[in-house]
Amino acid sequence: MSEQSGAKRKAKISGMHCAACSSRIERVVGKMDGVEDVNVNLAAETMNLTFDSDALDLAEVGSTIEGLGFGAEFMDDEPDEGGPEELRLSIGGMHCAACSSRIERVVGGMDGVESAEVSLASEEGVFRFDPDTTSRRAIRQAIADAGFTSEIQDPAVNLFEERRREAEHALAVRRRELIPAFLFAFPLLILSMGHMWGMPLPVWLDPAYSPLAFALAQLVLTLPVIWSGRHFYTQGIPALLRGGPNMDSLVAMGTGAAFIYSVWNTIEISLGVDAMARAMDLYYESAAVLIAMISLGKYFEASSRLKTSDAIRALMKLTPDTAVLVEGDTTREISVTEVEPGDTLLVKPGGRIPVDGTVMSGRSSVDESMLTGEPIPVDKKEGDSVAGGTLNTHGSLTMKAERVGGDTMLARIIRLVQEAQGSKAPIANLADTISYYFVPAVMVVAVIAGVAWFLSGAGFPFSLRIFVAVMVIACPCAMGLATPVSIMVGTGRGAQLGVLIKSGGALQQAGEIDAVVFDKTGTLTHGRPELAELATFGLDEDEVLTLAPRQSATPSIRWRWQ
Repeated sequence: MSEQSGAKRKAKISGMHCAACSSRIERVVGKMDGVEDVNVNLAAETMNLTFDSDALDLAEVGSTIEGLGFGAEFMDDEPDEGGPEELRLSIGGMHCAACSSRIERVVGGMDGVESAEVSLASEEGVFRFDPDTTSRRAIRQAIADAGFTSEIQDPAVNLFEERRREAEHALAVRRRELIPAFLFAFPLLILSMGHMWGMPLPVWLDPAYSPLAFALAQLVLTLPVIWSGRHFYTQGIPALLRGGPNMDSLVAMGTGAAFIYSVWNTIEISLGVDAMARAMDLYYESAAVLIAMISLGKYFEASSRLKTSDAIRALMKLTPDTAVLVEGDTTREISVTEVEPGDTLLVKPGGRIPVDGTVMSGRSSVDESMLTGEPIPVDKKEGDSVAGGTLNTHGSLTMKAERVGGDTMLARIIRLVQEAQGSKAPIANLADTISYYFVPAVMVVAVIAGVAWFLSGAGFPFSLRIFVAVMVIACPCAMGLATPVSIMVGTGRGAQLGVLIKSGGALQQAGEIDAVVFDKTGTLTHGRPELAELATFGLDEDEVLTLAPRQSATPSIRWRWQ
């Protein structure tokens, strides 16, 4: 299928560790012929690409990104409206190749089914069909008649859950790195700096009496910390050699220089070369403590990314898992993923509307506060529209399904929140540009500072300390990561409170608002009425409250919004 100029594709980017990484990808990909616009989001780990397909091949873009040391996986295009639909199923009960072949043969022979591919290894099936000729329910029924079970996979949900699992895994990895880092760095700090706080060391560790034991003890405590933070070296040094240094490169060079210098001094101590002076010139604790503290920052970063998905998960939970399908005079419960346009559904009192549609019969009140913010349920009768995820408070409704799956209003809201979290605010471009030049500039300044102090006669130990300090303290990640993470947290928290933010740019502009005009006072309430005044006219108060309508005003009762 030929794409036109201005085609857009989204890709998942792996291997980014700081703003310098995302800026480098944007800069390199942006210079490729046919690329009209590229936006890489560090927090969401995604890339939005606008390009001319006649001048650019996506495979070339992927190869370019991989050449920079990162991974790129382009996501599938959404199917065209009105064309063949794709159905992905998890299939159970298969035991051999004959099982998968039978399903392919049975489903592939149905009218309207264009293709049927079943994988025995992954227990999945992909079916393309014409929705005007057959349906998802018919395909699943054919699989059931063949003796197998099936469950519909929702690509949007699967992608979200995959990203959440990745975030949980990243947090677990950071936690595993953090524990040994602090477990060994803290006693190392006490050992090397304790005498400055008046904490005496045992004779066998005192550098004045046992300089070699003093040095070896620090080396032993440092090695586990270096190992727990080895990713700084395995990722930072290759990035430096490729000519694209990042934050990990700064940490690797700074702590590596301190560690190597200290190891050399330890070797000289073991050889008896000015042992006492060399023992007081060790920088093991500098490397270990810096790695531990930066690992703590990485842990907080991973934790914040995981928390941003809570808002989307809360929105997803508004959709019920099942729906009651009406077939003639009978009803049966089906998965909400099986609902198709045109189905007749029964919504019982206290249940949530499964999909968007129109009321066919019945009267009830529906709580639409998750959409409108209005706390008072809206009366619904025949011919009125209802939205998926809203709550049916009382009375049964029979509705006709019209928009299902990713077409429902709630699904579009979730998609809007996800897109907003992955968008980039204008100010982020400035931060990314600075970060791109910041890393190599810091390395140059660190070298100049160290050499200048050495030439001024300050001595090599002090010059090394200056070099290490400049390298590890000047980290651009706080600058490059703060903006995308704040957008993710802000849009997610806004969704929880019923405020939908369309993009990072809109969020940035909101900071310049001087006045907000609301259409009515009900919008500014807490969403629940409170009894403000009660006139009983001689009747018992409990009896009056029992007889009074709960959600409408009467001459005897005045409500006050909270």
